[in-house]
Amino acid sequence: MQPRKHLTTIGFDADDTLWQNEQFFRMTEKRFAALLADHGEVEHISARLLEAEKRNLAVYGFGIKGFTLSMIETAIEVTEGRVPAATIAEILAAGRDMLGHPVEALPHARETVERLAGAYHLVLITKGDLFDQERKLAASGLGDLFDAVEIVSDKSAATYARIFSRHGGSPQSSMMVGNSLKSDVVPAIEAGSWGVHVPHELTWVLEHVEPPVEAPRFRSIADLGELPALIESIDRKG
Repeated sequence: MQPRKHLTTIGFDADDTLWQNEQFFRMTEKRFAALLADHGEVEHISARLLEAEKRNLAVYGFGIKGFTLSMIETAIEVTEGRVPAATIAEILAAGRDMLGHPVEALPHARETVERLAGAYHLVLITKGDLFDQERKLAASGLGDLFDAVEIVSDKSAATYARIFSRHGGSPQSSMMVGNSLKSDVVPAIEAGSWGVHVPHELTWVLEHVEPPVEAPRFRSIADLGELPALIESIDRKG
């Protein structure tokens, strides 16, 4: 008879946890700064863009479309309304290029999800543009391994409590795995779940918070290859 598992549900973030994402934002930001090189240094343009993104999160949400609109807004601001139509067209083209970028799986992503599928209830929990996230999941080839997919506007303790109660029975028997301490780990722990941080070399500055090292349900691993052993150790202790 199999021993009762302490964990029943594993939630995975998508961008920069299962596949590359932030690198495309960084590349596009450099392209954007080059377009406006006559109006300021790279650092100045990037700072103005970040200010616009902060202002617009509550309006446009997370994702490429909001990022593109923030670039356009920034271009209008730094040129004092004199940005050429050709530059706006290039910004829009840059946004479209981002929406078509290939999906590059991160190390150990496929083998780990495949290993856990069937043994646990797997839920993909991600935020961003609906069409873009659906496209990337389909292109990744991982979609069939997940029991449920939740594309949300933001991630909070209430978000995880709702999702894990719906798909896993309870937050207490669930785990969230992701690269963002702010979005994937801290709110999941606040909801009563385990929160596992998988660092990525590129993480958006607005996702930075201090690790909750004092939280009993916080764990950090170097890459997804370490996740099955961590889950086994938690289940073994019960």
